Amino acid sequence: MPLQPSVGLAATSTFALGILATLLTTGCGKRGTAVAAGNRDQVIHIGNLTEPTDLDPHVISSQQDAQITMALFEGLAQYDPKDSTPVPAVAERWEHSTDGLTWTFYLRRNAKWSNADPVTAHDFVFAYRRMLTPSLAAEYASMLYVLKNAQPLNGGKLADVTQLGARAADDHTLVLTTEYPLPYLPSMVCHAAWYPLHRPTLEKYAGLTQRGSAWTRPGNHVGNGYFVLTEWKPHQFIRVTKNPHYWDRDAVKLAAAVFYPIESEDAEERTFRAGQLHTTSTLPISKIAVYRQEKSPFFEPHVFLATFFLRFNVEKPPLNDARVRRALSLAIDRERFVRDVLRGGQMPAGHLTPPDTAGFNARTKLAHDLPTAQKLLAEAGFPGGKGFPKLEFLYNSTEANRLIAEALQQMWNKGLGIDITMQNQEARVQTVSMRSGDYQIGRFAWIGDYLDPSTFLELMTGDSGNNLTRWRHADYDRIYAEANRTADNAKRYELYQRCEEIIAAESPIAPIYFYTRNNLRRPEVKGWYGNLLDNHPLKGVYLDPAAAVK
Repeated sequence: MPLQPSVGLAATSTFALGILATLLTTGCGKRGTAVAAGNRDQVIHIGNLTEPTDLDPHVISSQQDAQITMALFEGLAQYDPKDSTPVPAVAERWEHSTDGLTWTFYLRRNAKWSNADPVTAHDFVFAYRRMLTPSLAAEYASMLYVLKNAQPLNGGKLADVTQLGARAADDHTLVLTTEYPLPYLPSMVCHAAWYPLHRPTLEKYAGLTQRGSAWTRPGNHVGNGYFVLTEWKPHQFIRVTKNPHYWDRDAVKLAAAVFYPIESEDAEERTFRAGQLHTTSTLPISKIAVYRQEKSPFFEPHVFLATFFLRFNVEKPPLNDARVRRALSLAIDRERFVRDVLRGGQMPAGHLTPPDTAGFNARTKLAHDLPTAQKLLAEAGFPGGKGFPKLEFLYNSTEANRLIAEALQQMWNKGLGIDITMQNQEARVQTVSMRSGDYQIGRFAWIGDYLDPSTFLELMTGDSGNNLTRWRHADYDRIYAEANRTADNAKRYELYQRCEEIIAAESPIAPIYFYTRNNLRRPEVKGWYGNLLDNHPLKGVYLDPAAAVK
């Protein structure tokens, strides 16, 4: 899942003040801060970085979108809040055939939509067919390619949707047939791409194949999660409240949650200190050392499966030459980035997949190697950088992104003798630019969707909706497909090693660092844990006023 970058600080200062005014005048007023009122009323206030692209789980495009939709929908399984392993949700249990190709999920008979309609296996089948509709162009459609005939359906090569490996044996039994044995399927179905949808609602608001239709708006939205959508004031906040029809409603302790798209790291931190947020999405680099040194009770960093990397658009010369891409990658001093620029506990990334992802550790390690970088650039026809065309690096200027951009510019100029200009765009515009191919070099970050290396390596396949480098490599796709069909984990991981080797040799991306989550959370927030996927289901979260810092 992409980690959504935030917009420039200057563009959001007035905006952040508007949010702060909203916090001070809604839900607390003269009674005190939003946090104090929330502690009393079990209403959690969450900094969520950006305005969601949508609340349609089939077209969301960032982790921040997913945190909201996770409260509004529930899949067959859900992420355990402590370790991100799958636990039963709409499906109370599941089993698979001896050959591992057929999975049967048994749905709860008391599962209901927020309008009190029953949730059935047919709702899942409908959702999967809709996700694979070519005209919807869902970025995550490829996640369902594990189902039999999903890829030809999504590619328009097969029209008969009944051939999809998903059928309702009855209202409460869903049968999935996969293209190959998939032991981690229960982890995959936790993801938003696998949520059910309420067909009558989508039909009513013309949302079957249309993005941005009115079905996701308050008053229209029908979900099956533990919360319902009650307010959405664009660029101010989204409020969700407890769903009275949720099958396990007694386990839901919060009365409501409010998500704020505070896109400036500095403004979000100030809003937290003002007592208006229970948790932030991030923390300014300049403040990390301060909170660490003071041993703040609000600061609890944790490692999670996410990689920051550069995308190279291989259709833009000279980036169509692997020697140039590899030269740019090898000229990056990753150790310096972590030590001198980021200073937040991150790890240098010499490969795409984070270390120890379900026991997988890539042997390939890109390192700072300036002599080889200079040699490759010369071989590509640009000795000492002579004749190298001006390229543009597209980024979003959070404090971290600005510092990274400046460090890259300096490294490439000093080490290779080339000039790279910097271009800042608002987050949504940057996403559009990269999806349309209107960029040369772009910053990007990816967080794992489930606990397996395939959640990272699938990114670089030719058919992945999230591979925006325009790079396609027949051997990579073949090896990745072979790995997926290999039941033996040791052999599968060896094939994944070859995928990492191809990425390093071809360099359609340049991994820079592995993330550490640096954010703030108040001690009164209970049931919220740091975990490898950085997912935080709110079902078991509650607020304990007695734990608040006095």
